[in-house]
Amino acid sequence: MEAEEDKCVKFENGLRPDIKQLIGFSEIRDFPTLVNKSRICDKDSRANANYYKAVNEKKGKDFGKGKPYDKRGKKADESGSSGGKGGGDKNCFKCGLPGHRFFECPKRDGK
Repeated sequence: MEAEEDKCVKFENGLRPDIKQLIGFSEIRDFPTLVNKSRICDKDSRANANYYKAVNEKKGKDFGKGKPYDKRGKKADESGSSGGKGGGDKNCFKCGLPGHRFFECPKRDGK
């Protein structure tokens, strides 16, 4: 029984840190079970990495060369009245007129 436990501890010490952390909390002392659980964790970890890699590649294609804003300061994925928190056209917060942002407002107090 002690040899089985030593074998499990030695196996855990050889695992990658991410898998070792997940498996270590379980304190599995049956070697075939430990190997099987480690294999499952490794498979899940690889699937997770592939998923996020694909998401990041897709995101890069959607936004185009890392520029999420167009020339007017509106997010590229917002579309008129349906996008954004407030909806509708984007107006200056100071004067309420469209075409500029509040910090570019001609009626802005001089600071």
